[in-house]
Amino acid sequence: MFRLRRDLAIVNTVDFFTPIVDDPYVFGQIAAANALSDVYAMGGNPITALNIVGFPKDRLDLEVLAEIIKGGAERVRRAGAVLVGGHTILDPELKYGMAVTGVVHPDRVWRNVGAKAGDALVLTKALGTGIVTTALKRRKVSRAELRATVASMVALNDVASRVARAFPVHACSDITGFGLLGHATEMAMGSGVSLVFEAAKLPLLPGAVRLAEAGLLTGGCKRNRAYLSDKVAISPSVGAGLEEVAFDPQTSGGLLIALPAKDADRLVRKLKAAGVAAATTIGRVQSRQDAWVHLG
Repeated sequence: MFRLRRDLAIVNTVDFFTPIVDDPYVFGQIAAANALSDVYAMGGNPITALNIVGFPKDRLDLEVLAEIIKGGAERVRRAGAVLVGGHTILDPELKYGMAVTGVVHPDRVWRNVGAKAGDALVLTKALGTGIVTTALKRRKVSRAELRATVASMVALNDVASRVARAFPVHACSDITGFGLLGHATEMAMGSGVSLVFEAAKLPLLPGAVRLAEAGLLTGGCKRNRAYLSDKVAISPSVGAGLEEVAFDPQTSGGLLIALPAKDADRLVRKLKAAGVAAATTIGRVQSRQDAWVHLG
C-alpha cells in the first residue's frame, strides 16, 4: 500500500503464469481474474491494468495471443478498470498475466494478518482448481467438472470483497498458489493465532476429491505439503483426497475472511444473496496451539 493522501492509497499487484486451459480466450479471463484478485483481497478497487506477455511466435499463431488479450481485457472491463497497455517479450513458453493498480482508503485496507481468537473463517470459492486442471492435461476430467472449475476461476472476487466491506473484517487473503492451508498458515503466523478448519465444511469443486484420490496432483501441491509439514496438523479422520484438496494450489481462488463469529452467518447470507454461491463458514480462530493450522 502506498498512501497518496489521508483518504486515498494505491495498492499494486502482479501475477502471470502458463496456460491451464486449452481455450486462449478463457485462459486470458482466468489470468486476469487471478491478477485482479489481490486488489480485492486488500479491500480495494482495481483502476488500471497492464498486460504481461511471454509469447513463442514461432510456435503459435498471433491469433492465439489476440484471443488471450481479448479475454483479459473483458475481465478488466467487468472489474470497472481500464487496460492501459503492457509489454510482450519473445519466450519459448507462453505466459500471460497482469500488473494491476487499485485504490483503497488507508484506514480500511485489509491485510492477511490481524485475525483474532474467537473469529470465524469464511471462504468464498470452492477448492480444487489445481487438481481439476491437472486432470484436464491428462484428459481425465468430465465436461461438467471442467465447466464448474472454469466458471469459478473466471469469476471475479469483486462482489465478495464489496459485500464484506460492510463487516468488521480482521484479516483477509485470497487463496492462490499456496493453497488453503498455506495461505491460512501465513495468516496464522502473522496474527500469532491458530486457525482451525472443519474438513466437512470445505466447499469443493465437482470431482476434486475423486481426482485427487486418483493421484492427479500438481507439483505445487507436493511442495506445499513439504513446506507445511511442521506447521499444519491434520486429523486421521480426514480422507486422503480431501486432504490433498486442502494443500492444492488454487488459480483465481476465493477470499478467506476472518471476522467476529457473531457476524459470520450474516456475512454468508449476504454473500449468497449477492450470488457468491460457494460462501461458507469453514472454521474458527483460536489462541496459539501446537500447530499453526488444524484440519479435522
